[in-house]
Amino acid sequence: MYQISRSRSVASNAVRSLRQSPLLSGATVTTTTPVRRFSSSPGHAFNRIDPPVNWGIRIVPEKKACVIERFGKYAKTLESGIHFLVPGVDRIAYVHSLKEEAIPIGNQSAITKDNVSIHIDGVLYVKIVNPHLASYGVENPIYAVVQLAQTTMRSELGKMTLDKTFEERDTLNEKIVEAINVAAKHWGLECLRYEIRDIMPPNGVRIAMEMQAEAERKKRAQILESEGERQAHINIADGKKSSVILESEAAKINQVNRASGEAEAIIARAQATARGLAMLSQSLKATGGVEAAGLRVAEQYIHAFGNIAKEGTTMLLPSSAENPANMIAQALTMYKSLVPKGALQETSAVESSPKGE
Repeated sequence: MYQISRSRSVASNAVRSLRQSPLLSGATVTTTTPVRRFSSSPGHAFNRIDPPVNWGIRIVPEKKACVIERFGKYAKTLESGIHFLVPGVDRIAYVHSLKEEAIPIGNQSAITKDNVSIHIDGVLYVKIVNPHLASYGVENPIYAVVQLAQTTMRSELGKMTLDKTFEERDTLNEKIVEAINVAAKHWGLECLRYEIRDIMPPNGVRIAMEMQAEAERKKRAQILESEGERQAHINIADGKKSSVILESEAAKINQVNRASGEAEAIIARAQATARGLAMLSQSLKATGGVEAAGLRVAEQYIHAFGNIAKEGTTMLLPSSAENPANMIAQALTMYKSLVPKGALQETSAVESSPKGE
């Protein structure tokens, strides 16, 4: 009898709970849950999502997961959709967001391999992949992964020099993500990427870096200027070389052309002289040719004496210079002595033949 009355009491309590539920009373069902609030600044704690009350029916939104405990022990994980629970027996212990979250890593100091103290901050992108491990693997998974990211970043920066931290940001980010995923897999978290936002060296180091950068820019400018001057001198030298080569080739071609022209002129003069001699020979063989040649020689003889008188102040004259007839006779005598006797005889024969006829 006592057991029957106890079961009726439990049933009446369950019915009363269902009547008070918003699903049965016509009230609007609130399916949204507060998003996890967190802060990486000192003095702020990471807040969890407050689990809702179990009314027997639970609608889980997309990209949310609810961890159910039954009598204080893990029972199951509710994914997105509608689920039926036993009021008073099942309890929604944890609610997790499965979306990717961007967690700012606050400004912190680190010492590089070359003993330079720098301040660095970044952004960590993580998401929960296993709600069960995220609930029971660590007290606060987001806070744990932030602390792990800070310590890993200090450790990796201690292995690199200051210059390498600026040059190898991608490598540093990959190493931090790899180190975080090794530990975070037991917490139900996955680190997708880590991005360094600012690296702030001390003022003295910053001034030295600016001076070094300015000196490097001046060095590059001087190198470029010297290379430009060198190239200009090379271009000028190449231009002079090409000019000399072209001038020599032009002179060579000019000389060849001149020699060719002179050769052609000599040949032409020789041919003209040969034709003139042939014509003169034919003229001498003709009737009266010898006398005409003698007369021509006498005229040139007298003309030569005239040119000598014009050009010089002293001249030698024959004894018969006052008698032109004697000079002409003397010139003819000299001409006849030079002409072969055979030619004179042929000329005389030519002259006498018309008379005989």
